[in-house]
Amino acid sequence: MRTTFLLNGSEITADTTPTTTLLDWLRGHPGLTGTKEGCNEGDCGACSVMVTDVDGARALNACILFMPQLEGKAVRTVEGISAPDGTLHPVQQAMIDHHGSQCGFCTPGFITTMATAHLNGDTDHDTALAGNLCRCTGYAPIIRAAEAAETAPVPDHVKDIPLLLAKNTSGGPKAGIAIGTPLVRETMAMPPTTLGTLATWLDQNPGGTLIAGATDVGLWVTKQFRDLGPVAFLNRIPDLSGVTVTEDDIRIGAATTLTDLHNAIAPRHPGFAELIRRYGSVQVRNAATIGGNVANGSPIGDGSPALMALGATLHLRSVDGVRTLPIEDFFIDYGKQDRAENEFVEAITIPRQYDALRCYKLSKRFDQDISAVCGCFWIEVVNDVVTEVRLAFGGMAGTPKRAAHAETALRGQPWTDAIVARAMQAMSRDFQPLSDMRASADYRMQTAQNMLLRAWLEDQGQATNVLEVTS
Repeated sequence: MRTTFLLNGSEITADTTPTTTLLDWLRGHPGLTGTKEGCNEGDCGACSVMVTDVDGARALNACILFMPQLEGKAVRTVEGISAPDGTLHPVQQAMIDHHGSQCGFCTPGFITTMATAHLNGDTDHDTALAGNLCRCTGYAPIIRAAEAAETAPVPDHVKDIPLLLAKNTSGGPKAGIAIGTPLVRETMAMPPTTLGTLATWLDQNPGGTLIAGATDVGLWVTKQFRDLGPVAFLNRIPDLSGVTVTEDDIRIGAATTLTDLHNAIAPRHPGFAELIRRYGSVQVRNAATIGGNVANGSPIGDGSPALMALGATLHLRSVDGVRTLPIEDFFIDYGKQDRAENEFVEAITIPRQYDALRCYKLSKRFDQDISAVCGCFWIEVVNDVVTEVRLAFGGMAGTPKRAAHAETALRGQPWTDAIVARAMQAMSRDFQPLSDMRASADYRMQTAQNMLLRAWLEDQGQATNVLEVTS
């Protein structure tokens, strides 16, 4: 499969298998071994690269980024962060000045992530660098380096124009191709470019693997060494991405990245946005899609409880048309969803509503960790009476699931601590959680119940956030 993109400012055409990762390709490319393999699953950030498309520059993990996902884009590795004449980028010089590198293994990933944040004017360094792990420095000198470089001008050489846009605007061989349409060479396997062609492809390849961000599927290759069989890359279907807000609902394309969803949902449901912020790292959120988060059916996927609490509807497409269902009905059992082999998740819609959403995530690490329990609640109270309630949890069953008995105990009742206590007890009829390496069954049940109590306490104006220090 042929992929054409810019690499450190030069046009490259690579012939690879569809599931060759950018990391493997780079380390086999002469002189480009600066990008390191650490975890090979998108956790450590040692393989971070800067990828620019028509939406701007983002840091991504090269270890779980397949080559066809780069078509028409621009990539910068650590070798391309300094200027062509060898002049160091401001973040590189700052890392030297502030002693931000010791063993140096993680440094290339830090440099590319920092350079991407510097390009974008992002000064939330703790968030930007949460996906880059360092065991030597304690992070303090790295953060000082990032702060020191904030006001330095962005070097012109890192302001890449993605190949797709450059070809379209420069009068080159690909001039006249609409922005958003992939550059496809005749010798390369034709990926789906519309919802209709994807539906046809999946009908002809039932059970084929759909690849959007590859933050989950990538591990099937790098960790499980699986042969994925027929694959279709979804990043070339414009109608599958983006957030559209109407008077009635918020429509989210299945291939919308978590970063883009965060930006769109934050003004409307900040609790959901904060939950997304704790989903993986910046590099993961820049690639992972909300449709993939739902479609894989994980019982600990953080997106589904929030969407359930918001009353979301799932839209599934096939050659037979579009089928809709409440998102909670999609999850049947562990590893089993209500989706035919020739159906794919096209979009998710959320009703426009005032914000009554609270989301709580319990994990061993605050950033970049899998939930032990995730609880998301929509509780509408009118005249001190609960008029509507949706309580959804992840990590409490084999699927994301609503707490039906607890909801019944609350609905139509006074919003009081006594009624909340009754609903907490009713949860024992909703869930029989398992014990595993993240939490015991008893701990999961107690913390899930306490999340509901926390929602009531917050509504009463009490401080419950352990991250906020008050006197």
